Amino acid sequence: MSTNVKITPLHDRVIVKPAAAEEKTAGGIIIPDTAKEKPQRGVVVAAGPGKKDEPMTVKAGDTVLYSKYAGTEVTLEGNDYLIMRESDILGVI
Repeated sequence: MSTNVKITPLHDRVIVKPAAAEEKTAGGIIIPDTAKEKPQRGVVVAAGPGKKDEPMTVKAGDTVLYSKYAGTEVTLEGNDYLIMRESDILGVI
């Protein structure tokens, strides 16, 4: 995966590439497009420098879990990304 996006997040923002939505359930049932849930995990592509007194705890390449409706969806160079605050990230996997 290339991490050279042409945008740099500011302050405590991160750019996340969401994971692909699940195609099948654990039992093998195929999920139609209309019933798929938004993914809640992805890979950090870029991270800002952090706030003045709070350095960033995530870095590019980390796989993270984030809130279900966190961030703003953007399309850069034909790829979909989420730009969100570091506080929207629930944990690093």
